[in-house]
Amino acid sequence: MILVIADTHCYYGIVNRQIEHAEKTLGIPVDCVLHLGDFGLYREHLHNFFVRQGGRFLRPLYFIEGNHEDFNEFSALLARYNSTFFTHLPRATVQTVGPYRMLCMGGAAYMDALNTQPGAVIKDHHIDACLALPQDADIIISHDCPVGIGVPNTPGLEYFGAPGFPRSRELLEHFKPRLWLFGHHHKWFSTEDGGTVFHGLPGSWKGYCLLDDNYKVITVENSVPWQRTRFVDRLLHKLRIVRSQGPSS
Repeated sequence: MILVIADTHCYYGIVNRQIEHAEKTLGIPVDCVLHLGDFGLYREHLHNFFVRQGGRFLRPLYFIEGNHEDFNEFSALLARYNSTFFTHLPRATVQTVGPYRMLCMGGAAYMDALNTQPGAVIKDHHIDACLALPQDADIIISHDCPVGIGVPNTPGLEYFGAPGFPRSRELLEHFKPRLWLFGHHHKWFSTEDGGTVFHGLPGSWKGYCLLDDNYKVITVENSVPWQRTRFVDRLLHKLRIVRSQGPSS
């Protein structure tokens, strides 16, 4: 069983708490973890958890990037931590996780400079690279959602426009995946459109999904008490500023 989770925002210990919930409380073995972005690839937090505290994930973890990672140091941090502590699934590639071929689309649609570093933005050349891939994909995994599937806007964030990243429908039409999984919006979401089932996940502290070998997705609501990192405090402060400003004139 694959445990699917999203948006840890540097609080990596939540991953292990949810693995333990699946295995010890539900009695469901977890083979690996699939993380849908906003993992929290930041030097200080990585060093503190993996080096200073000696932390390790209980099961192999694969992740795509979100819009809240340090893209200025992304390559250097991967060189230090990737493959040893977790495995990054590069953007616009098809990777095998468990029995599935997954099209990986980290990043997000542009919001503003506070929330979306240039390296996070999904651009035309990423979509073009996906469409040129020789492999098919069973599942698409992304941080942001595709456009037009009905994901509601988060109250106070209407300023950023409708949810979803541009040209995502092209990926849907080209690959025709049976399943599309995403995070980013910090809310549960599920729908079906044209033979594809879509599942959106909330922040990792609210729960996770379990994916079996036959495309079945089980949503598990499990609230994990957590102490916010300084990064999350800064993020929430930025969002409060955006909400208070409202749409620009």
